[in-house]
Amino acid sequence: MKLITAIIQPDRLDHVREALIQADITRITVSRVTGHGRQEDIEIYRGQKIAPNLIPKIRLDIAVNDEFVDITVDTIIETARHGVGEVGDGKIFITPLEECIRIRTREKGGKAI
Repeated sequence: MKLITAIIQPDRLDHVREALIQADITRITVSRVTGHGRQEDIEIYRGQKIAPNLIPKIRLDIAVNDEFVDITVDTIIETARHGVGEVGDGKIFITPLEECIRIRTREKGGKAI
């Protein structure tokens, strides 16, 4: 099992969500977050460097069984990009998921996802 975390631009959320549903990835968690990476804009105000502003982003957390990792990642990449890709389109992190437990039924592992 893997936990896929994607940070994307807010205007791409509907496109990504619809594409994931079409790919039978229907269980996602969405959070509004802020941050910056290479998209930062260092401003100079009265001769002083001003820290870059935090930019609104969307965080998707998707727990998947191993066989769904590639399709999930490919779907996010294809739908989260602006055109051929721009700075700030986002990042995807894939981490091992040690355990998953469904609270309602106490199912564990891949069945709980």
